[in-house]
Order: sequence, then structure tokens, then C-alpha cells
Amino acid sequence: PLLAEIFRASIEELTAEDYSEAQREAWAAAADDAAAFGARLAGQLTLVATLGGAPVGFASLKDAEGIDMLYVHPAAAGQGAASLLLEAIEKLAAARGVARLTVDASDSAQDFFRRRGYALVQRNTVSCGGEWLANTTMHKALAARAANEER
Repeated sequence: PLLAEIFRASIEELTAEDYSEAQREAWAAAADDAAAFGARLAGQLTLVATLGGAPVGFASLKDAEGIDMLYVHPAAAGQGAASLLLEAIEKLAAARGVARLTVDASDSAQDFFRRRGYALVQRNTVSCGGEWLANTTMHKALAARAANEER
């Protein structure tokens, strides 16, 4: 439930400039089914950032090459948790031989990813709970681990 709360709070507070209230509610509803939300994270490589022992953010990697989720609680926004999570996901993916990471970044997160080397690939419009939300597919080439490069 803690990660679901971070997910909801992040969407509700940090994306308000880019998405309507109805869009944010539809998006955040993905956490309403606690079992399904937990199963989604359990089926992926999920990292949790803590501050003072309490979870403040999380990131998940799906299918080895795709960042599914990267959310930070608004109270911890701007303190580096998202950057640390992304860096850790990138290092783990590179160590597994992944050459490129992909993310479907929300309009609110696009600049965050661009500043960290992700390139815009295409704009998307996705249906979510009866609402249409825009996002952008972005890619970043990763430096493979030396052992993988020598093969």
C-alpha cells in the first residue's frame, strides 16, 4: 500500500500542470486494486528509495528494457530520489547486457528524462479509465558492462 500511496500522490500533485483532474484520477486508479498493483510490481525488477527509513519513491523495470514506473512522493520531489532510482535501474539493465532502455514518459516527466540523456522517439495517446492521456516514448543507449562487450 505504501508504493500505491506514493504512486497516487505523485500523479495527483506532480502532474497537475500537464493533465486534467479527470485524467489524473483515471491514471491514479491503477493503484485502486492493491493486489493487481502489487502483482504488477512483483513481476518486475522494482527498486525503492528511502529517506529516513521510509519509502519516498520507486522505479520498476519491465521486460528488461522498459522502465514501467518511476514515481516519487511530492514531499521528496527535487531531493534526488528519482535520479538515484533511474541511475540504479540503468546500471542494473546495463549489467544484464541491455543496450537501450525505453520509457513512455508523461508530459510531466519528459524534461527529467531528456536531461538524463533520453531522446524523444514518438508521441503517444493512450486510453486510461475512459480518459485520453498523452505521453512520449523515449530511448537511451546504455554502455554495456565490459564483460558483455568482450563477447
